[in-house]
Amino acid sequence: MGSATKIALKERVARKDGLIVPGAFNALSARVIADLGYEAVYLTGAGLTNMHYGLPDLGYIGVQEVVQHTACIRDAVELPLIVDIDTGFGNALNVRHTIRQVERAGADAVQIEDQASPKRCGHFSGKQVIGVGEMVGKIKAAVDARSDENFQIIARTDARSTEGFEGAIERAQRYAEAGADILFVEATESDAEVRELTQRLQVPQVMNIVVGGKTPALDGEELARLGFGIVLYANAALQGAVLGMQRSLGELQKRRRLDEDPTLVVPFQERQRLVDKPLFDALEKRYA
Repeated sequence: MGSATKIALKERVARKDGLIVPGAFNALSARVIADLGYEAVYLTGAGLTNMHYGLPDLGYIGVQEVVQHTACIRDAVELPLIVDIDTGFGNALNVRHTIRQVERAGADAVQIEDQASPKRCGHFSGKQVIGVGEMVGKIKAAVDARSDENFQIIARTDARSTEGFEGAIERAQRYAEAGADILFVEATESDAEVRELTQRLQVPQVMNIVVGGKTPALDGEELARLGFGIVLYANAALQGAVLGMQRSLGELQKRRRLDEDPTLVVPFQERQRLVDKPLFDALEKRYA
C-alpha cells in the first residue's frame, strides 16, 4: 500500500473513464465494497455523521473522527482510499494539520470543499461558500502539506447554488490553478450542466450521484463517455444498509422471530467471512 495505492488511484483517475467509487461509512462497509470488486473506496463525511452519531450532515464531525475512521478503513482494505475532509476543519493552517494527519492514517486522496462553516450536505438548501482567495489558500496549504506528490487533492466547490453554474466553473478553474489534482463541482442541476463540465474543465473531475439529490443520475457508461474521472456514489451503501435494517427488523417486529432468510439477513458464516474470522482462527492456533 502507501505510495502504490496513491499511484494506482492517480493513474486510474487520469484515464477519465468513469471510475465508480462507492462511499463507506465504517470499516465493514469498506470491506463489502472491496469484496464486491470495486477499485477504490471513499470515506463519506455525511455517512460517518449519519451512522456514527445519528445526526444530519451539518458539520458535526471533526478531524479526529475522520482520522480514526481513515485508519480503521485502511487497516481493513487495500483499496485506494479517498477521504472526505469537509472544509478542512478550519483555516489554511488547520488544513495543513488535517492533511498531515489523514495522510499518515492511510488516505490516498482527500476531498476539500469551499463551504463556509458549519458546512452542509451538498444537496441541502442554505449553503454558503467562502471567498475564492481563502479557498485557494487552503488548496495551496493542502498541496504543501502532503508528503507524497501522488497524494491527490480533490477541490470541491458548492458555489452552484449561490453563484450559479458559471460562478462554480470559474471557481473550479482557480482551484486547478492553485494545485488541485481533481475538481468536483457539486450539485449541478441539469443534464446540460453535467455534460458541459468536462468540456469546460480539463483536469479529471468527480461527478457525485446522490440518490434522491439535485443532480440528474446519468448512467455510468454515459458519464465515462463524457470523460469524468470518478463517478461517486457517496451514500448508496448507507441508504442500502438502512433499508436492509428496516426490512429485517420490521420482519422481526411483525413475526416476533427472524430466521436465516437470505432475503433479509446475510448468513452467519458470511458475516464471519467479511470480518476475517477464519484468519483469526488460524492465528489463534498458530500462537497457542
